[in-house]
Amino acid sequence: MIAAVAGTFNVLHDGHRRLLSRAFEVGDRVFIGMTSDHMASSGRKGYIPLYLRRKALVEFVSSFDKPFEIFTIDDVYGPREHMDRVDVLVVSEETEKNGITVSEERVSRGLPPLEIDVVPLVMADDGEKISASRIMSGMYGRSGNSKVMDIAVGSANHVKVEAVRCVMERIYGEVRVTGFEVDSGVPPQPFEGQTRQGAINRAKAVLEGHDLAVGIEAGVFEKEEGLYDYQYCAVLDSGGRLTVGTGSGFMYPPPVVDLVRKGMTVGDAMKAVFDEKDIGKGQGAIGFLSKGLLDRKGLTEQSVTAAMVPRLDGSYVGQ
Repeated sequence: MIAAVAGTFNVLHDGHRRLLSRAFEVGDRVFIGMTSDHMASSGRKGYIPLYLRRKALVEFVSSFDKPFEIFTIDDVYGPREHMDRVDVLVVSEETEKNGITVSEERVSRGLPPLEIDVVPLVMADDGEKISASRIMSGMYGRSGNSKVMDIAVGSANHVKVEAVRCVMERIYGEVRVTGFEVDSGVPPQPFEGQTRQGAINRAKAVLEGHDLAVGIEAGVFEKEEGLYDYQYCAVLDSGGRLTVGTGSGFMYPPPVVDLVRKGMTVGDAMKAVFDEKDIGKGQGAIGFLSKGLLDRKGLTEQSVTAAMVPRLDGSYVGQ
């Protein structure tokens, strides 16, 4: 039996996990429809890029000992080559009507109706259903628990925010994370020491009212081999302690370097040389240049982890 389930999975939370777990429970094989970035952007203030949503989804469903296939959808029906083979559609109480619509469309084409399996909603501690939008706004963590470490990030970039969330969850367990658009206080393209200062400025700008504040800034550095990118992370706590770390550096290609040295930002230079727009919102320059071996989220996680190292070992006390 083939089971199908679909969603945006915009921050994988306990509601999503219950839905996915049920699909693997009732199906011998599972089809998972994941909304495209275009569909995800409709009616939402913000969404995590598809490549990151897919990566988190694969990590979770790989724990089930059953075959699965993930495909992108742009509407409630999904591609016929997949959905026409499905026996049971797993939906939440909230999306049951969509499931019925999909089944009726099949019947109109002479196919048997779908079995609709309805999964109860998972509730947060505020009495409402868990939602990704509330998680992204910092109301609670993935399980809907608001009584957890409260972390602010001095950036509204969802890649940076999710990198912070992933690292802090490994350290503290469930956390709630909120991203804020703030001024870094440094030029749009930081050079050398401006990079560290930008990260610190971002953390300071969002600390008030939170347990921890995180600032992340990428900048360029002149090295022996050429112009390198390094990402700085600053972590500031409510007690005033500041810790700073960096991710691994990488070198930019000469055509990009020439434009940056003439005053362009890295983002504009990458667009000019490679015709890559909004690169900072996706895999980043590192993802493009490394052919996907390392993406911006992974690079950001390195800098956040490095900034947290002095907080993980007692030998750093006093620093």
